[in-house]
Order: sequence, then C-alpha cells, then structure tokens
Amino acid sequence: MAGWKSRGAALTIFAILFGLLAISNFSKPFSHDPGIGFVFMGVRLKGTGNAIMGPLFGLCLAIYAYGIWAMRRFALPVAYIYTAWVIVNMVLYSMKNRSEPHPSLIFTIAATAIGIGVPLATAIILSRRQNDLT
Repeated sequence: MAGWKSRGAALTIFAILFGLLAISNFSKPFSHDPGIGFVFMGVRLKGTGNAIMGPLFGLCLAIYAYGIWAMRRFALPVAYIYTAWVIVNMVLYSMKNRSEPHPSLIFTIAATAIGIGVPLATAIILSRRQNDLT
C-alpha cells in the first residue's frame, strides 16, 4: 500500500487496550454487581443511565481504537478530548466519593498513573506522528 506507515508497537498496544476498554464499557449494563457501572462526570451510573452511557462510550472507544489502529487523522483530536475527559472524570469521581472507602494508596497511585498515562501517551505519540495519519 503506497504511503502506508507502521503505527509501531506502542500505538498497536494502545489501540488494543482501547478496544478492550470498549468491550468493557459495552458489558457494563450486563453486570449484576452494584460496584460495576459506567462513571460519568464522577458519578457511577446505574439502571437506564448505565445501559445508555456504557455502550455509547464503548462505541466511541471502539471508533477511537480503530482510528489508532488504522492511523486515521480523526484519532488525534479524539486523543486530546479523551485525555481531558479522563482527567476531569477522575477528579470529579474523587471529589464526589470522598466518604466511600478507598483502595490502598499504592493502588490509587497506580490506577491514576495508568488511567491518565495511557491516554496522555497516546495523545503525545499521535501528535508526534501526525504527518503519518491519513
């Protein structure tokens, strides 16, 4: 294929991770565990809200994963928006759920680093590779 550029190992891994996250979001409405639900604007959704928002964000993440996998230009602005979304959602969740029991500090630090680090790294790599996006 003329003009085709390899996405590289990091973007391949990130595309797969976002694809898995999409599957996770699609499955949230089917969980019977009350601790499982899509978190929207810092609130863990239940019922109809979870049944709508989980799959909706799953679809968005599936499209994003495809954009990374296929090195499409639309993946770059999605990367910026998604990174900002993750940061806002994490901050709002921690603010709105202060009274709930929290996992250990090490787990919290690791989850935050991965939760923000992967989208941020994806945005950075896509920015550096924007000339390769079609």
